[in-house]
Amino acid sequence: MYGAILGDIIGSPFEFDRGDKSKDFPLFSRGCYFTDDSVMSIAVAEALMSVPASSSDEVYEQALISSMKKWGTRYPDAGYGARFIGWLASPDPKPYGSFGNGSAMRCSAAGWLYPTLAETLKVARLTSVVSHNHPEGIKGAQATAAIIFMARTGSSKDEIKRYVEDAFGYDLGRTLDEIRPGYRHVESCQETVPEAITAFLEGTDFEDVIRCAVSLGGDCDTLTCIAGSMAEAFYGVPEELKEECIARIDPEMREVLLKFDALRK
Repeated sequence: MYGAILGDIIGSPFEFDRGDKSKDFPLFSRGCYFTDDSVMSIAVAEALMSVPASSSDEVYEQALISSMKKWGTRYPDAGYGARFIGWLASPDPKPYGSFGNGSAMRCSAAGWLYPTLAETLKVARLTSVVSHNHPEGIKGAQATAAIIFMARTGSSKDEIKRYVEDAFGYDLGRTLDEIRPGYRHVESCQETVPEAITAFLEGTDFEDVIRCAVSLGGDCDTLTCIAGSMAEAFYGVPEELKEECIARIDPEMREVLLKFDALRK
């Protein structure tokens, strides 16, 4: 989860197209902070760690809802969308047909915890459907988790690209240079996940993936969160960046992150 949280923090000053679409920027500045992307990544990780892998879908979903509501209440001003705020406030939250990119930014834990791709896809779907039950929302979460699984289990970038194109139908034929000029702030999975994947595919190491993602602009914290989660699985995260991540989140978040990091090893 370091990659997802670092992507969120590093991308946060550039959200809403506030950057200059360059890879040349300080990784950390006074404007860096964690947002709802990190909070919900932590919430999902905590939920998944609490549920035995053999549990029913209903048990998974109840654990996810409970954890997401708990963490959303702790951090009510983290930057959630209006419909998700309503979901958090509801005593009995129901999915609302969303294809927003929130499903993809919060699911990274699902890519790490399970021994097969089939299980990874199943749980990634469950992390989405509790709120984002539109097919595109589910697809965004599953594609993200699948890439993390494949990257951490030794697949090459060419193998990952072919699988994602075949399984999910995303167009990964454009380069970053082709995407960048016309790209804008948009919060759908359809126009965030393929771009995040392309940043991952073109990046040459963890930091370069982060810089590639930020250079696209748009919904930069979420896009970079998604790309960073993939980059961690493929490259790992430099120790100095892990230390920055730990220093920039609250103690209660740090506790979950460290527990998750220990479990996945």
